[in-house]
Amino acid sequence: MLTVINLPEESSNPLNPRQAVPRPGRHRRPMTAPKTQKDKASKTKRVLLTILTVVVLLGILVTAGYFIKQLIDRKYFFCKRSVRFIPIDKACDGNDDCSGGEDEITCVSSFTDNTTFPVRLTSSRHVLQVYSPGSGWRSVCSDDWTAQHTQTACTQLGYAYKPRSTSIPVSTLMSSLNSGPFTAVRPGITNTPVHQATIDRVCRSGSVVSLSCSDCGQVGSQDRIVGGTDALIEDYPWQVSLQQGGQHTCGGSLVSPRWVVTAAHCFIGSKKELSRWRVVSGRTYMSTLSGSYVDRVILNGNYDPALNDNDIALMRLSSPITVGVGRLPVCLPPKSFGLAAGASMVVTGWGYLAENGKVSHSLQKAHIPLIAQSICSSPRVYGSAITQKMICAGFLEGNVDACQGDSGGPLVHFSSSRWNVVGVVSWGVGCARESKPGVYCNVEEMLNWIHTVIEKNP
Repeated sequence: MLTVINLPEESSNPLNPRQAVPRPGRHRRPMTAPKTQKDKASKTKRVLLTILTVVVLLGILVTAGYFIKQLIDRKYFFCKRSVRFIPIDKACDGNDDCSGGEDEITCVSSFTDNTTFPVRLTSSRHVLQVYSPGSGWRSVCSDDWTAQHTQTACTQLGYAYKPRSTSIPVSTLMSSLNSGPFTAVRPGITNTPVHQATIDRVCRSGSVVSLSCSDCGQVGSQDRIVGGTDALIEDYPWQVSLQQGGQHTCGGSLVSPRWVVTAAHCFIGSKKELSRWRVVSGRTYMSTLSGSYVDRVILNGNYDPALNDNDIALMRLSSPITVGVGRLPVCLPPKSFGLAAGASMVVTGWGYLAENGKVSHSLQKAHIPLIAQSICSSPRVYGSAITQKMICAGFLEGNVDACQGDSGGPLVHFSSSRWNVVGVVSWGVGCARESKPGVYCNVEEMLNWIHTVIEKNP
Protein backbone atom coordinates (compact mmCIF):
# COMPACT_ATOMS: atom_id res chain seq x y z
CA MET A 1 0.00 0.00 0.00
CA LEU A 2 1.41 3.25 -1.07
CA THR A 3 2.13 5.45 1.82
CA VAL A 4 1.86 9.12 1.22
CA ILE A 5 4.30 11.19 3.24
CA ASN A 6 3.55 14.90 3.61
CA LEU A 7 6.84 16.82 3.28
CA PRO A 8 7.07 20.33 4.63
CA GLU A 9 6.81 23.12 2.12
CA GLU A 10 10.18 24.26 0.79
CA SER A 11 11.46 27.38 2.46
CA SER A 12 13.51 30.10 0.85
CA ASN A 13 15.21 30.93 4.13
CA PRO A 14 18.70 29.47 4.64
CA LEU A 15 19.08 26.89 7.32
CA ASN A 16 22.11 28.72 8.74
CA PRO A 17 21.41 32.45 8.21
CA ARG A 18 24.44 34.76 8.36
CA GLN A 19 24.54 38.09 10.17
CA ALA A 20 23.12 40.87 8.09
CA VAL A 21 25.82 42.97 6.49
CA PRO A 22 24.98 46.64 6.49
CA ARG A 23 25.00 48.32 3.15
CA PRO A 24 27.68 50.92 2.57
CA GLY A 25 26.50 54.46 3.34
CA ARG A 26 23.54 53.42 5.35
CA HIS A 27 23.95 53.52 9.13
CA ARG A 28 21.37 53.23 11.76
CA ARG A 29 21.34 56.15 14.16
CA PRO A 30 21.63 55.25 17.79
CA MET A 31 18.45 55.79 19.62
CA THR A 32 18.67 58.73 22.06
CA ALA A 33 16.19 60.56 24.12
CA PRO A 34 15.03 63.85 22.46
CA LYS A 35 16.51 67.08 23.90
CA THR A 36 14.13 69.15 25.92
CA GLN A 37 13.72 72.95 25.65
CA LYS A 38 15.23 73.23 29.11
CA ASP A 39 18.46 71.51 27.96
CA LYS A 40 18.76 73.86 24.97
CA ALA A 41 18.26 76.94 27.16
CA SER A 42 20.88 75.68 29.61
CA LYS A 43 23.45 75.21 26.84
CA THR A 44 22.77 78.72 25.44
CA LYS A 45 23.14 80.13 28.90
CA ARG A 46 26.52 78.43 29.37
CA VAL A 47 27.77 79.80 26.03
CA LEU A 48 26.65 83.34 26.85
CA LEU A 49 28.21 83.11 30.30
CA THR A 50 31.50 81.97 28.77
CA ILE A 51 31.46 84.85 26.26
CA LEU A 52 30.64 87.35 29.01
CA THR A 53 33.46 86.03 31.18
CA VAL A 54 35.94 86.36 28.32
CA VAL A 55 34.78 89.92 27.57
CA VAL A 56 35.07 90.93 31.24
CA LEU A 57 38.55 89.41 31.50
CA LEU A 58 39.65 91.19 28.34
CA GLY A 59 38.22 94.45 29.70
CA ILE A 60 40.12 93.99 32.95
CA LEU A 61 43.35 93.26 31.07
CA VAL A 62 42.94 96.28 28.77
CA THR A 63 42.13 98.57 31.71
CA ALA A 64 45.05 97.23 33.72
CA GLY A 65 47.32 97.64 30.70
CA TYR A 66 46.18 101.23 30.23
CA PHE A 67 46.87 102.21 33.83
CA ILE A 68 50.20 100.39 33.85
CA LYS A 69 51.20 102.27 30.70
CA GLN A 70 50.11 105.57 32.26
CA LEU A 71 52.16 104.78 35.36
CA ILE A 72 55.23 103.88 33.29
CA ASP A 73 54.84 106.97 31.08
CA ARG A 74 54.84 109.22 34.13
CA LYS A 75 58.15 107.83 35.36
CA TYR A 76 60.05 106.66 32.30
CA PHE A 77 60.90 107.43 28.69
CA PHE A 78 61.15 104.43 26.35
CA CYS A 79 64.15 104.36 24.02
CA LYS A 80 62.86 102.50 20.96
CA ARG A 81 66.20 101.97 19.25
CA SER A 82 68.01 100.58 22.25
CA VAL A 83 64.82 99.04 23.72
CA ARG A 84 65.23 100.33 27.24
CA PHE A 85 63.66 102.76 29.70
CA ILE A 86 65.30 105.84 31.15
CA PRO A 87 63.92 108.09 33.94
CA ILE A 88 61.66 110.75 32.46
CA ASP A 89 63.80 113.47 34.06
CA LYS A 90 66.63 112.49 31.69
CA ALA A 91 64.50 113.10 28.59
CA CYS A 92 64.99 116.54 27.09
CA ASP A 93 67.77 117.42 29.55
CA GLY A 94 70.31 118.26 26.85
CA ASN A 95 72.14 114.93 27.11
CA ASP A 96 71.79 111.98 24.74
CA ASP A 97 70.74 109.17 27.07
CA CYS A 98 69.14 107.04 24.30
CA SER A 99 70.84 105.61 21.24
CA GLY A 100 70.91 108.25 18.53
CA GLY A 101 69.73 110.87 21.02
CA GLU A 102 66.06 110.09 20.45
CA ASP A 103 65.26 111.35 23.96
CA GLU A 104 66.35 114.83 22.81
CA ILE A 105 64.45 114.94 19.52
CA THR A 106 60.78 115.46 20.46
CA CYS A 107 61.20 118.22 23.02
CA VAL A 108 59.90 121.65 23.86
CA SER A 109 61.75 124.38 21.94
CA SER A 110 61.86 128.15 22.14
CA PHE A 111 61.75 130.95 19.61
CA THR A 112 62.57 134.65 19.83
CA ASP A 113 61.10 136.96 17.23
CA ASN A 114 63.74 139.42 16.08
CA THR A 115 61.83 140.65 13.03
CA THR A 116 58.52 142.40 12.54
CA PHE A 117 55.71 140.26 11.15
CA PRO A 118 54.65 142.33 8.09
CA VAL A 119 50.85 142.00 8.25
CA ARG A 120 48.46 142.92 11.05
CA LEU A 121 44.97 144.14 11.88
CA THR A 122 44.64 147.21 14.03
CA SER A 123 41.96 148.95 16.12
CA SER A 124 38.55 147.54 16.96
CA ARG A 125 37.63 148.00 13.27
CA HIS A 126 40.28 145.49 12.14
CA VAL A 127 41.98 147.77 9.64
CA LEU A 128 44.57 145.92 7.54
CA GLN A 129 48.13 147.26 7.75
CA VAL A 130 51.39 146.13 6.16
CA TYR A 131 54.96 146.82 7.22
CA SER A 132 58.25 147.56 5.49
CA PRO A 133 61.52 148.53 7.19
CA GLY A 134 61.73 151.80 5.27
CA SER A 135 58.14 153.01 5.63
CA GLY A 136 56.91 151.36 8.82
CA TRP A 137 53.21 150.51 9.21
CA ARG A 138 50.75 151.69 6.55
CA SER A 139 47.01 151.14 6.23
CA VAL A 140 45.94 149.37 3.03
CA CYS A 141 43.59 151.25 0.71
CA SER A 142 40.55 149.58 -0.83
CA ASP A 143 41.78 150.58 -4.31
CA ASP A 144 42.05 147.54 -6.61
CA TRP A 145 41.48 145.19 -3.66
CA THR A 146 40.06 141.76 -4.65
CA ALA A 147 38.72 138.62 -2.98
CA GLN A 148 42.03 136.91 -3.74
CA HIS A 149 43.89 139.62 -1.82
CA THR A 150 41.55 138.94 1.11
CA GLN A 151 42.35 135.23 1.01
CA THR A 152 46.09 135.86 0.76
CA ALA A 153 46.17 138.34 3.65
CA CYS A 154 44.08 136.12 5.94
CA THR A 155 46.20 133.08 5.14
CA GLN A 156 49.26 135.09 6.19
CA LEU A 157 47.52 135.86 9.49
CA GLY A 158 47.19 132.14 10.22
CA TYR A 159 43.54 131.12 10.06
CA ALA A 160 41.36 131.70 7.00
CA TYR A 161 37.79 130.39 6.78
CA LYS A 162 35.38 132.17 4.47
CA PRO A 163 37.35 135.43 4.82
CA ARG A 164 35.59 138.71 4.07
CA SER A 165 36.69 142.28 3.54
CA THR A 166 34.83 145.55 3.81
CA SER A 167 35.73 149.15 3.01
CA ILE A 168 35.89 151.75 5.77
CA PRO A 169 35.91 155.46 4.89
CA VAL A 170 39.16 157.06 5.99
CA SER A 171 37.21 159.98 7.45
CA THR A 172 35.58 157.65 10.04
CA LEU A 173 38.85 156.26 11.40
CA MET A 174 40.38 157.31 14.71
CA SER A 175 42.77 160.25 14.53
CA SER A 176 45.86 158.04 14.67
CA LEU A 177 44.78 156.30 11.44
CA ASN A 178 42.87 158.81 9.32
CA SER A 179 45.95 160.79 8.33
CA GLY A 180 47.91 157.81 6.99
CA PRO A 181 50.37 156.76 5.85
CA PHE A 182 48.59 154.63 3.24
CA THR A 183 49.49 152.03 0.64
CA ALA A 184 47.59 150.08 -2.02
CA VAL A 185 48.03 146.85 -3.96
CA ARG A 186 49.46 147.06 -7.43
CA PRO A 187 46.87 146.11 -10.09
CA GLY A 188 47.11 142.55 -11.40
CA ILE A 189 49.14 141.19 -8.47
CA THR A 190 47.01 138.78 -6.45
CA ASN A 191 49.01 135.79 -5.19
CA THR A 192 52.06 137.67 -3.93
CA PRO A 193 52.14 138.21 -0.13
CA VAL A 194 50.22 141.40 0.55
CA HIS A 195 53.09 143.32 2.09
CA GLN A 196 55.14 142.69 -1.07
CA ALA A 197 52.33 143.63 -3.47
CA THR A 198 51.73 147.21 -2.34
CA ILE A 199 52.97 150.64 -3.30
CA ASP A 200 52.71 153.75 -1.13
CA ARG A 201 50.20 156.36 -2.25
CA VAL A 202 47.06 158.22 -1.23
CA CYS A 203 43.79 156.26 -1.24
CA ARG A 204 41.90 157.24 -4.39
CA SER A 205 38.83 155.42 -3.10
CA GLY A 206 38.91 157.32 0.18
CA SER A 207 38.60 154.05 2.11
CA VAL A 208 40.75 151.32 3.67
CA VAL A 209 40.42 147.54 3.96
CA SER A 210 38.91 145.90 7.04
CA LEU A 211 39.29 142.11 7.31
CA SER A 212 37.26 139.37 8.92
CA CYS A 213 39.35 136.25 8.33
CA SER A 214 37.31 133.43 9.86
CA ASP A 215 34.43 132.31 12.04
CA CYS A 216 36.62 132.53 15.15
CA GLY A 217 35.00 133.52 18.42
CA GLN A 218 31.42 133.17 17.20
CA VAL A 219 29.15 131.12 19.47
CA GLY A 220 25.40 130.84 19.85
CA SER A 221 25.05 132.35 23.36
CA GLN A 222 26.46 134.41 25.69
CA ASP A 223 33.98 130.51 36.27
CA ARG A 224 39.11 126.51 37.89
CA ILE A 225 37.95 129.28 38.91
CA VAL A 226 37.40 130.47 42.49
CA GLY A 227 33.94 131.96 42.95
CA GLY A 228 32.86 130.94 39.46
CA THR A 229 29.92 129.06 38.02
CA ASP A 230 29.44 126.07 35.75
CA ALA A 231 30.07 126.66 32.06
CA LEU A 232 29.34 124.73 28.87
CA ILE A 233 32.07 124.03 26.33
CA GLU A 234 29.60 125.03 23.58
CA ASP A 235 29.77 128.60 24.92
CA TYR A 236 33.59 128.61 25.18
CA PRO A 237 34.57 126.08 22.49
CA TRP A 238 38.19 127.28 22.24
CA GLN A 239 38.94 126.07 25.78
CA VAL A 240 41.14 122.95 25.87
CA SER A 241 42.74 120.81 28.57
CA LEU A 242 46.49 120.19 28.29
CA GLN A 243 47.26 116.81 29.83
CA GLN A 244 50.53 115.15 30.67
CA GLY A 245 50.53 111.45 31.42
CA GLY A 246 46.73 111.47 31.54
CA GLN A 247 46.58 114.28 34.12
CA HIS A 248 45.12 117.75 33.54
CA THR A 249 48.03 120.16 33.86
CA CYS A 250 47.04 123.45 32.20
CA GLY A 251 44.41 125.11 30.10
CA GLY A 252 44.80 126.52 26.62
CA SER A 253 42.97 128.27 23.78
CA LEU A 254 42.50 127.13 20.20
CA VAL A 255 43.49 130.02 17.91
CA SER A 256 43.27 127.90 14.75
CA PRO A 257 42.32 124.27 14.06
CA ARG A 258 45.96 123.28 14.67
CA TRP A 259 47.42 125.81 17.13
CA VAL A 260 46.85 126.29 20.88
CA VAL A 261 47.98 129.32 22.89
CA THR A 262 48.97 128.56 26.48
CA ALA A 263 51.49 129.59 29.17
CA ALA A 264 55.24 128.93 28.98
CA HIS A 265 55.43 128.00 32.66
CA CYS A 266 53.31 124.90 31.97
CA PHE A 267 56.45 123.23 30.53
CA ILE A 268 59.03 123.79 33.22
CA GLY A 269 60.84 120.89 34.92
CA SER A 270 60.21 117.41 33.52
CA LYS A 271 57.38 118.48 31.21
CA LYS A 272 59.40 118.98 28.04
CA GLU A 273 58.94 115.63 26.25
CA LEU A 274 56.22 115.99 23.61
CA SER A 275 54.95 112.40 23.39
CA ARG A 276 53.53 112.62 26.92
CA TRP A 277 51.25 115.56 26.10
CA ARG A 278 47.67 115.40 24.84
CA VAL A 279 45.22 118.22 24.08
CA VAL A 280 41.60 117.38 24.93
CA SER A 281 39.01 119.59 23.26
CA GLY A 282 35.23 119.74 23.03
CA ARG A 283 34.56 118.58 26.62
CA THR A 284 32.60 120.30 29.39
CA TYR A 285 33.55 117.59 31.89
CA MET A 286 37.15 116.65 32.46
CA SER A 287 38.14 113.67 30.34
CA THR A 288 41.37 111.92 29.39
CA LEU A 289 39.87 110.36 26.26
CA SER A 290 40.13 111.42 22.61
CA GLY A 291 43.07 113.75 23.11
CA SER A 292 45.03 115.17 20.18
CA TYR A 293 48.74 114.39 19.85
CA VAL A 294 51.25 117.25 19.84
CA ASP A 295 54.25 117.64 17.51
CA ARG A 296 55.49 121.12 18.50
CA VAL A 297 55.66 123.10 21.74
CA ILE A 298 57.37 126.46 21.27
CA LEU A 299 58.05 128.76 24.21
CA ASN A 300 58.61 132.47 23.86
CA GLY A 301 62.39 132.84 23.79
CA ASN A 302 62.18 135.82 26.15
CA TYR A 303 60.23 133.94 28.82
CA ASP A 304 61.67 134.75 32.23
CA PRO A 305 60.51 132.23 34.86
CA ALA A 306 61.86 134.38 37.69
CA LEU A 307 59.79 137.39 36.66
CA ASN A 308 56.93 135.51 34.92
CA ASP A 309 57.48 137.81 31.96
CA ASN A 310 56.63 136.79 28.36
CA ASP A 311 54.77 133.81 29.80
CA ILE A 312 53.36 132.40 26.56
CA ALA A 313 53.78 129.27 24.44
CA LEU A 314 52.24 127.73 21.32
CA MET A 315 51.39 124.05 20.86
CA ARG A 316 50.94 122.58 17.39
CA LEU A 317 48.61 119.60 17.11
CA SER A 318 49.78 116.66 14.99
CA SER A 319 46.60 117.04 12.94
CA PRO A 320 43.97 119.80 12.89
CA ILE A 321 40.85 119.42 15.03
CA THR A 322 37.50 119.29 13.26
CA VAL A 323 35.80 122.62 13.84
CA GLY A 324 32.20 122.30 15.04
CA VAL A 325 29.99 122.54 18.11
CA GLY A 326 32.29 122.48 21.14
CA ARG A 327 35.43 123.04 19.04
CA LEU A 328 36.05 126.48 17.56
CA PRO A 329 39.06 128.83 17.62
CA VAL A 330 38.89 132.11 19.50
CA CYS A 331 39.95 135.30 17.74
CA LEU A 332 43.31 136.90 18.33
CA PRO A 333 42.76 140.57 19.18
CA PRO A 334 43.77 143.31 16.74
CA LYS A 335 46.61 145.62 17.62
CA SER A 336 45.48 148.73 19.54
CA PHE A 337 42.29 146.98 20.62
CA GLY A 338 41.71 149.86 23.01
CA LEU A 339 40.18 148.06 26.00
CA ALA A 340 39.48 150.40 28.91
CA ALA A 341 39.77 149.59 32.60
CA GLY A 342 36.58 147.97 33.80
CA ALA A 343 35.92 146.19 30.50
CA SER A 344 34.10 142.91 31.11
CA MET A 345 36.20 139.73 30.77
CA VAL A 346 35.54 136.02 31.19
CA VAL A 347 38.12 133.53 32.46
CA THR A 348 37.45 129.79 32.13
CA GLY A 349 39.11 126.56 33.26
CA TRP A 350 39.07 123.36 35.31
CA GLY A 351 41.47 124.59 37.99
CA TYR A 352 41.17 124.57 41.77
CA LEU A 353 37.87 125.73 43.21
CA ALA A 354 39.70 127.18 46.21
CA GLU A 355 43.29 127.95 47.12
CA ASN A 356 44.99 124.63 48.02
CA GLY A 357 41.77 122.90 47.03
CA LYS A 358 40.86 120.45 44.30
CA VAL A 359 40.35 120.72 40.57
CA SER A 360 36.86 120.97 39.12
CA HIS A 361 35.55 118.10 37.01
CA SER A 362 33.24 120.55 35.23
CA LEU A 363 34.35 123.61 33.24
CA GLN A 364 34.02 126.82 35.27
CA LYS A 365 33.68 130.47 34.24
CA ALA A 366 33.93 133.81 35.99
CA HIS A 367 33.07 137.31 34.82
CA ILE A 368 35.75 139.74 35.95
CA PRO A 369 36.71 143.33 35.02
CA LEU A 370 39.96 144.52 33.48
CA ILE A 371 42.07 146.42 36.04
CA ALA A 372 43.94 149.56 35.03
CA GLN A 373 47.69 149.03 34.61
CA SER A 374 48.37 151.93 36.96
CA ILE A 375 46.37 150.27 39.74
CA CYS A 376 47.81 146.80 39.24
CA SER A 377 51.38 148.12 39.31
CA SER A 378 50.75 150.25 42.40
CA PRO A 379 52.62 149.33 45.63
CA ARG A 380 49.49 148.00 47.34
CA VAL A 381 48.88 145.48 44.56
CA TYR A 382 51.90 144.10 42.66
CA GLY A 383 54.18 147.11 42.22
CA SER A 384 57.11 146.75 39.82
CA ALA A 385 56.38 143.03 39.22
CA ILE A 386 53.89 144.08 36.52
CA THR A 387 55.45 144.62 33.09
CA GLN A 388 54.07 145.85 29.77
CA LYS A 389 53.64 142.20 28.74
CA MET A 390 51.10 141.64 31.56
CA ILE A 391 47.53 142.70 32.30
CA CYS A 392 45.45 142.25 35.44
CA ALA A 393 41.81 141.31 35.80
CA GLY A 394 39.60 140.56 38.77
CA PHE A 395 38.30 142.23 41.90
CA LEU A 396 40.57 144.01 44.37
CA GLU A 397 38.34 142.72 47.18
CA GLY A 398 39.09 139.15 46.05
CA ASN A 399 36.54 136.29 46.07
CA VAL A 400 36.71 135.56 42.32
CA ASP A 401 39.90 134.52 40.54
CA ALA A 402 41.73 131.94 38.47
CA CYS A 403 43.82 129.39 40.38
CA GLN A 404 46.18 126.39 40.01
CA GLY A 405 45.16 124.31 37.02
CA ASP A 406 43.80 127.31 35.12
CA SER A 407 47.29 128.32 33.97
CA GLY A 408 47.53 128.83 30.22
CA GLY A 409 43.78 129.21 29.88
CA PRO A 410 41.95 132.06 28.18
CA LEU A 411 40.89 135.49 29.37
CA VAL A 412 38.40 136.61 26.72
CA HIS A 413 36.47 139.74 25.82
CA PHE A 414 33.31 139.96 23.70
CA SER A 415 33.29 142.69 21.05
CA SER A 416 31.67 143.15 17.64
CA SER A 417 29.88 139.77 17.89
CA ARG A 418 33.16 137.92 18.51
CA TRP A 419 35.18 136.65 21.44
CA ASN A 420 38.83 137.73 21.49
CA VAL A 421 41.52 136.17 23.70
CA VAL A 422 43.20 139.13 25.37
CA GLY A 423 45.06 137.28 28.13
CA VAL A 424 46.65 133.96 29.10
CA VAL A 425 46.36 132.87 32.75
CA SER A 426 49.87 133.39 34.14
CA TRP A 427 50.36 134.05 37.85
CA GLY A 428 49.14 135.67 41.05
CA VAL A 429 49.66 135.60 44.80
CA GLY A 430 47.37 132.90 46.13
CA CYS A 431 43.86 132.65 44.69
CA ALA A 432 41.12 135.26 45.08
CA ARG A 433 43.01 137.14 47.79
CA GLU A 434 42.31 140.78 48.56
CA SER A 435 44.43 143.19 46.47
CA LYS A 436 46.00 140.24 44.63
CA PRO A 437 44.05 139.81 41.39
CA GLY A 438 44.98 137.43 38.60
CA VAL A 439 47.84 138.39 36.28
CA TYR A 440 47.68 137.43 32.62
CA CYS A 441 50.11 137.48 29.72
CA ASN A 442 49.07 140.33 27.44
CA VAL A 443 48.21 138.66 24.11
CA GLU A 444 48.15 141.94 22.19
CA GLU A 445 51.82 142.43 23.04
CA MET A 446 52.55 138.93 21.73
CA LEU A 447 50.85 139.13 18.33
CA ASN A 448 54.08 139.60 16.40
CA TRP A 449 55.57 136.50 18.08
CA ILE A 450 52.42 134.40 17.57
CA HIS A 451 52.07 135.20 13.86
CA THR A 452 55.78 134.64 13.23
CA VAL A 453 55.80 131.22 14.93
CA ILE A 454 52.73 130.04 13.02
CA GLU A 455 54.17 131.22 9.71
CA LYS A 456 57.50 129.48 10.30
CA ASN A 457 55.83 126.18 11.34
CA PRO A 458 53.12 125.59 8.71
